[in-house]
Amino acid sequence: MDKLIEAQEIQHRKQQYRLVFLVLGIVALIFSMIIALRSGVMAISYEEIYKVLMNEHISDNVYRIVYYVRLPRIVLSMLVGCNLALAGCILQGILKNPLADPGIIGVSSGAGLVAMMVMIIFPEVINLVPPLAFAGAMIATGILFILAWDRGIQPLRLILAGVAVNAFFAGGMTCLMVFFSDKLQGTVDFLAGGFAGASWEQVKMILPYSIVSICLACYTPKYLNALQLGDEVAKSLGLKVDYLRVVLVSLAALLAALAVSVAGLLTFVGLIIPHMVRLVVGSNYHYIVPFSALFGALLMVV
Repeated sequence: MDKLIEAQEIQHRKQQYRLVFLVLGIVALIFSMIIALRSGVMAISYEEIYKVLMNEHISDNVYRIVYYVRLPRIVLSMLVGCNLALAGCILQGILKNPLADPGIIGVSSGAGLVAMMVMIIFPEVINLVPPLAFAGAMIATGILFILAWDRGIQPLRLILAGVAVNAFFAGGMTCLMVFFSDKLQGTVDFLAGGFAGASWEQVKMILPYSIVSICLACYTPKYLNALQLGDEVAKSLGLKVDYLRVVLVSLAALLAALAVSVAGLLTFVGLIIPHMVRLVVGSNYHYIVPFSALFGALLMVV
């Protein structure tokens, strides 16, 4: 009886700890958004920010800087950070590999190769880089499934196929760098990743897909927890393991592709955020998934 009471107390303390961590994360995100709105070449006061957000009368310069430069950059960075963190979280759960991230399955390099081809070979349609990069990421995912499928999908085979796909598309990017070395300047920003050219058009492009994907990711924790128990146990619980892996990898690829298409190759978020969250909230994906989304967004804004 004493052990049961002690276990309940421990569980209660953990819940309180997680709640405090959640509140701190939300406060930090709001604070970082305000700092991001204020900071820059031109300092802007809290009053001016409030007037812009409330659509009150203010100078045109301040309005343009806040509304057309800083605000879309903040919103886009939040979406990208959230998407990448969730993609890495889902992949680590499926593959049961702590080093799994969107880069390991070739999504990032697929998007990068197509984006580089457009920027170097077809610069006249450079405004189509985001949707075409997204298409490249999904093509890489399709090739991944073709290579990994063998009467089902096993984590080890998926990882090996992902490494092969990633190496193939990365080799394609290297070839472009060698043959078009005089035209690389325009691709550097995309390869490094960033939000320098963020606009409301990019936000509008990925927002609906991001909302749907994030909502779907909210339903994944119970399946990810089941997969941690092993395939046999998961099957005994009534789960179609192979079908589930295909669906979850597709979801992770979609999340990563949306992020890469507008922000470039910022794949490190998907690797480190789930690990940081796991150290604090434990190994239960009911907590890892939402906390990863929150702190992925926070990291990108910061």
